[in-house]
Amino acid sequence: MPKVKFLREKKELDVALGANLRLAALDAGIEVYPGLAAYLNCRGKGLCGTCRMLVKGGTVRNCSPKGWLERLRLFLAPWAIGHEQEVRLSCQAHVLGDLEVETQAPKMNWSGEFE
Repeated sequence: MPKVKFLREKKELDVALGANLRLAALDAGIEVYPGLAAYLNCRGKGLCGTCRMLVKGGTVRNCSPKGWLERLRLFLAPWAIGHEQEVRLSCQAHVLGDLEVETQAPKMNWSGEFE
């Protein structure tokens, strides 16, 4: 079973192969959404982008490929510019191997760097 390590929460979970990243985090009690987005989100449809996570390890091999909806949402998101390979929508990502993720992806500063 793949392991998902949540860096900010310092938790490591064993999840089933192909498990949805958002649902695995929520089932473990990990807060996926920042602030009011916990109440105002698209419920895993890939439309709002509030469940974004920063994948630190295993981006290409251990996460499902991005679908057209996720690619479109990240293309339209100013917070993903320059970090397209690291930022994933957890509602659209499926675990295929060991991952290290940072929930509630950090905000960007004006120079485009994550804080």
